[in-house]
Amino acid sequence: MHMHREAGAASAPPVLLGLNTFGDVGLDARGEPKPHAQVIRDLVDEAVLADQVGLHAFGVGEHHRKDFAVSAPEVVLAAIASRTEGIRLASAVTVLSSDDPVRVFQRFSTLDAVSAGRAEVILGRGSFIESFPLFGLDLDDYELLFEDKLELFDRVRSQKPVHWEGRTRGPIHGLTAYPHLEDGLLDTWIGVGGTPQSVVRAANYGYPVAFAIIGGEPARFAPFVELYKRSLEKSGKPYTMLATHSPGHIAETDEQAREELFPHWLAMRNRIGAERGWGPGSRTEFNAQASRTGALYVGSPETVARKIADTHRALGTERFDLKYSSGTLPHDAMMKSIELFGTRVAPLVADMLA
Repeated sequence: MHMHREAGAASAPPVLLGLNTFGDVGLDARGEPKPHAQVIRDLVDEAVLADQVGLHAFGVGEHHRKDFAVSAPEVVLAAIASRTEGIRLASAVTVLSSDDPVRVFQRFSTLDAVSAGRAEVILGRGSFIESFPLFGLDLDDYELLFEDKLELFDRVRSQKPVHWEGRTRGPIHGLTAYPHLEDGLLDTWIGVGGTPQSVVRAANYGYPVAFAIIGGEPARFAPFVELYKRSLEKSGKPYTMLATHSPGHIAETDEQAREELFPHWLAMRNRIGAERGWGPGSRTEFNAQASRTGALYVGSPETVARKIADTHRALGTERFDLKYSSGTLPHDAMMKSIELFGTRVAPLVADMLA
């Protein structure tokens, strides 16, 4: 995997730091939702800044709903590729279940070409389900679609002729998908929300896992890390890397970061909560998540760095991706957060873990 070749064992920091966004739709100066097109252009500027401050990776999620502007991550990532030099370009996640595995490979191998080897695909089942009716798929096939398509994707990714028969589409007899990568195989991760089956499945394919930790204590994911490593051994696959992904926001002080984030966090929490039958969110819930052991990485650079170091010590994961966008959080606040993440948090994490 070129992510290891490029970093080099000697020079790699103990934790690589990345960013994720879903292209959350913010508000304009009048308090109206920004047009999706403007959100996407702002997102490209955010990624350019992330590259300038030396962050490792930038991930863009795929959704099919009004409050998130990005439905085609790799098109946005290609635009980012043309304006950046070193940052790795990932989806976060690609909803494989409602896509065509051959096309997913082709789009990301094309992205890898235009970015000179910086593409990564993070495959997931999707925690939002809007893509299923949109693409004419049955939600009852949620598990089957992912398993079937992951198997096909893995064959296509090998860059060898594919012989495959499944249950969700017609067979392929001896065909190959192009373009191929210049160097090695396409970097592929599985995004996992916390089910043992997903962890074991990823290990069976030998893919690294990105754990989405969006509530509770990151330390409670330790059993999943152990399960993954045991499952890798069983399937005879080498260990490469593990990552965690959590939401957060950075400002000069803890108080400023919390005050900036809270109203936007609450609005998003309640909007999604209403869809999923959760009760309303509160400042108490927010404060619990923002505490040292919670899943919300919000605060000053020191506070956020300490939490990232804690998570690394608890889980041994080698990468941390901050979901820096949060509902209607303004573009300028996100830019400041990205700047602090690269210039202040990164060196602090390296010092704490030295």
